[in-house]
Amino acid sequence: MTTQRKVVAVTGASGYIGAKLLEHLEETPGLGKLVTFDTRPMAAPIHNIAAFRRDVATPIEEELNRHRVGTLAHLASAHRSAANRRDAAAASERNRLMLESVLHACARAPIEHLIYLSSHTVYGARPDNPLPIGEDAPLRPAPGFQYANDHCRAEGMLQAFSQANPGTKLTIFRCCPVLGTLAGVALLREFYFPGGLGQSDYNPPLQFVYDDDLARVLCLAITEELPGVFNVAGNGVVFLRELADALAIRQTLLPSALAQPLNRLAGGGVAADAHNLARWPVIMSAARLHQTTGYRFRHTAQDAVTALANSSDEVQWRLRKRAEIR
Repeated sequence: MTTQRKVVAVTGASGYIGAKLLEHLEETPGLGKLVTFDTRPMAAPIHNIAAFRRDVATPIEEELNRHRVGTLAHLASAHRSAANRRDAAAASERNRLMLESVLHACARAPIEHLIYLSSHTVYGARPDNPLPIGEDAPLRPAPGFQYANDHCRAEGMLQAFSQANPGTKLTIFRCCPVLGTLAGVALLREFYFPGGLGQSDYNPPLQFVYDDDLARVLCLAITEELPGVFNVAGNGVVFLRELADALAIRQTLLPSALAQPLNRLAGGGVAADAHNLARWPVIMSAARLHQTTGYRFRHTAQDAVTALANSSDEVQWRLRKRAEIR
C-alpha cells in the first residue's frame, strides 16, 4: 500500500519569499506535487509543479481540488509604499480581496492546513511594549500604519475562518523584516528611515531574519503540520544606527523634538509618525517556536543585514559614493 504524498500550494510563488520557499520545498523529502499561483512567471524552474499565472483574488478552488492540495501557504501580497496613500489604500483592498478568495477556496477544497505570513508590526511600536513581546500580547497596530493594519485584519479573518472550519489547521507566523541576498531596501527605508532627519535620542534594537531561515521554518510547519501562532526572528539584534551605516543611509541626527516636526514640514515624516518604528522597538520572543519545533536559526540578524549590504547594487553604489566624498 502506498501513502499519498503531501501536495502543497503556494500563493505569491514568484515573490521573494515564495521563490525561496519553493527552493526548499523542492528539496524536502516526502512531498508530492507543488501547485503555485502568481501573476508573474516563476523565478526559477521547479520540478513536479503545476504553475498557474493567476490572480488569487479570483476563484482558485477548482485548481486546488483538481490537484488534491492539502496544504496552502498564502504569501501573496500587494504592498505599496505608505508615502502614496492612494496606492496604499488600493493595495490594502487588494490584500483583503485576495485573502477572502483564498479562504473561500480553502473552505471548498480539501485544505487541511493553511499557513499565513504576518508581521511583527501587528503588535504596534509603543513605549509600553514588553521586551521581548510574546504571541499572547494584544495586537495594537498604529491607526495610520496601513501595512500593520492589513496584517491585523487578516489575522482576524483567519481566526474567524479557523473557528468556522475546525478541520483545517491554521498557522500564523508573525515575522520581523526578512533580509538576504535578494532583499530590497525599500521596506527598510519605509520602516526606519522615512525622512532625511534621524532622531539622535532614539537608537532602538531591531530584529531581522535571514530569508533561508524563514524558508526552513515554513517548510518545517508544512511537513510537521504545525498549528498555532508563532513569532519569527533571527538571533541577536542590530541597532538602528548600525543598520544605517551598513546600508550607507545618511541622515542628519537631531533631537526628536526637532527632527519630527522638520520631517513633517519636508513631507518625509508622515510614515514615521504613522508607526514610530524608528523610536520604539518591537522586539519579539521566538521562544514558542524554539520550544515547539526545536528549530535553531542558522543566521543572526547581523548576518541578514550583512548579506543584504553585500549583495545590493543600491547599497554598493552608496558605499562607493561615500568613499569618493571622503
